[in-house]
Amino acid sequence: MDSQKIDQFIAMNSKFFPTDKISTIREKLESIPEYKYSVIQSLNYKDPTTLLIISIFLGYLGIDRFMLGQIGLGVVKLLTFGGCGIWSIVDWCIITKMTKEHNYNELMKYI
Repeated sequence: MDSQKIDQFIAMNSKFFPTDKISTIREKLESIPEYKYSVIQSLNYKDPTTLLIISIFLGYLGIDRFMLGQIGLGVVKLLTFGGCGIWSIVDWCIITKMTKEHNYNELMKYI
């Protein structure tokens, strides 16, 4: 694939992925065929900042876990009201990293 398109993709979407995985993403994008680029461009990546805000205000209901596709943990978090608040506080610290890893894993499915 064209390096200009790769640079553009990374510049526009780097906030959605872990910084240590950007070089891996670049290598993978160089080897994919041109027709997959439009599919990758149209993927809906979750914004880590948005999920942090949701986790702060609605984390005790497990909504942040539901949005990351972790249905079982979301139900447990809902039933325990965020582990009596402790689990919610822990999630505030790690939700952005979890979101970026989720986005990276979604991208790797299509590459």
